Amino acid sequence: MIDSHCHLDHEPMYSDLKNVLNRSKDSGVEKILSICTTNDSFNRIIEIIKIDPIIYGTYGIHPHETSNDVVTKEEIIKNASSNKRIIAIGESGLDFYYNHSDKEKQISSFKLHIEAAIDLNIPIIVHSRNAEKETFDILNDYKNYKPKILMHCFTGSTDFANKLLTLESYFSASGIITFKNSSVLQETFSLIPNDKLLIETDSPYLAPVPMRGKKNEPSYIKHTLEKLAKIKNISVDTIERITSQNFNILFNLK
Repeated sequence: MIDSHCHLDHEPMYSDLKNVLNRSKDSGVEKILSICTTNDSFNRIIEIIKIDPIIYGTYGIHPHETSNDVVTKEEIIKNASSNKRIIAIGESGLDFYYNHSDKEKQISSFKLHIEAAIDLNIPIIVHSRNAEKETFDILNDYKNYKPKILMHCFTGSTDFANKLLTLESYFSASGIITFKNSSVLQETFSLIPNDKLLIETDSPYLAPVPMRGKKNEPSYIKHTLEKLAKIKNISVDTIERITSQNFNILFNLK
C-alpha cells in the first residue's frame, strides 16, 4: 500500500515519527508521500525525508496560506528541485469554503504552481473545495502542456471528475469514502477508471471508519483501500496492486 498524501510534519505524528513509521510498515505501507503546505512545513519535510527511505516529500503552498507565504515560480522550482526525494509540487489549488485567503491570491499562486510543475515535468497535487469550475478552468488552460494532475482527497461531483479525466487527471480516495454519508462520492469513484486511482490518508485528518474520532495516520490506509475494493467490486489485493502501480507511474518511481 502507498499513502499518497499525508502530513508527517503535523502533530501528533511529527513528535512520534518512529512509532508512526513502525505501525505503517507493520500494516503493509511501502511508500509515504508527506505533503508540504507552507515554507515552514517544507523545512520540516526536508528533515523528515532523511529518516526513512519509504518517505518522499513535496513542495507547495496550500491555498489557505497564500496570503502568508507568497512565492514566485522560481522559488517553487528551486525548492522542488532541491532534493531528489521531493517528487511533486503541492499541495496547491483553490479553497473557497473558508475566507482564509483572497481568491485572486489563491488563483495566482495556483497558476504559478502549475507552471512550475510543468517546467519540472512532475505532478501537481491539487486541493479543490467549493471551486470546481474555477479549478477545472485553470487546469484546462494548461491542457496543451499536459500537466500531471493528482486531485487529492477528491470529493467532487461526477461531472467534475469527468471533466478532469479529459486532462488525464488522477484521483486520490481518502477516508471520506468510508463515511456513511458518502454514497454519492462512492458512486463517483465507482465510475473513475482503475488506472486513475490512488489512495491517501490526509493524516492526521479524516480518519476512516472504523477509526473515526482518532487522529489519522498512514497505517490506517488499509481501511480506505478495503472500501475502495468494495466500491470497485474487485479484491483488496487487486486494488492494492493497481493503486500502487498508479502511484509509481505518476511519480516516476520503481
